[in-house]
Amino acid sequence: MQNFRSFTPTFFCSLLMLKWGLFVGATQLEGFCTGSQWEPSLTADRRTDIYAKVINPTLSPSHLQDLPGFTRSVYKRDYALITPESQVFSALPDWTKTSGAYLITPAMGSHFVMYLAQMEENATSALPPQDVERFLFVLKGEVVLSTGSQVINLPVDSFAFAPPNFKHSLKSDVSAIIIVFERRYQRLGNEDPQFLVGSVDKQPLLETPGEVFALRKLLPTKLGYDFNIHIMDFQPGEFLNVKEVHYNQHGLLLLEGRGVYRLGNDWHPVQAGDVIWMAPFVPQWYAALGKTRSRYLLYKDVNRNPLE
Repeated sequence: MQNFRSFTPTFFCSLLMLKWGLFVGATQLEGFCTGSQWEPSLTADRRTDIYAKVINPTLSPSHLQDLPGFTRSVYKRDYALITPESQVFSALPDWTKTSGAYLITPAMGSHFVMYLAQMEENATSALPPQDVERFLFVLKGEVVLSTGSQVINLPVDSFAFAPPNFKHSLKSDVSAIIIVFERRYQRLGNEDPQFLVGSVDKQPLLETPGEVFALRKLLPTKLGYDFNIHIMDFQPGEFLNVKEVHYNQHGLLLLEGRGVYRLGNDWHPVQAGDVIWMAPFVPQWYAALGKTRSRYLLYKDVNRNPLE
């Protein structure tokens, strides 16, 4: 890994000459199913090591490995960058044979929790608290999701959404790592979210007017859902056109690649395995660097009035 340093805005003038990629996406959101309809994909993209850089990240440049106290992690009022060498694991409450690292929590000002769960062989999960919904995404191995009436195998690149108070459990027959988002559900009218499972490759590419990145949404856009999870892909040299400042909160896990993220007035080199918390209205922008694509998974609250 090269020696990354903090960048200044002057550096980014050169990005104006980078390749502006083109992509055409589908307009209809498909690919969701209940457990009874679920069949894992067997395409080449479904290899088990697809997110190896998340599971075995480059913790620091080789010439800094012996430098005590070195980290790229940053915590500020309106954002946090939490890199792998700063992630602290301990036993997850009520889970068995599982270590977890809480990465984003309400202590930072968020209305959701984001954590990594490292499940050993024959580990089991606990239910989230009352009225809390859960989204999980498989990074390594395979987990078995049981709902009482269904038993569903979720391999790497698969996900599941459990609405609030939905009885379910997870078990790992082999060691597995998952990323989990939990939020206390904010009801709107009579439309309730539904249990669903899916995989990234079955979600269609969506149009992104004015942008070049490839976008997939892992949850329906119906009003019953108060958040969504986006998968965003950037080819080397591609970057966000909009310099975003908005009321939505974000929790981000960089799954592949590397690049530069602007957070507030700071510029940070980032790579696979990094986690970012973005508070409402913090300026944010991303550019993909390197020789391979960047992919990140992004939490975003949606479909609710900020006053409620």
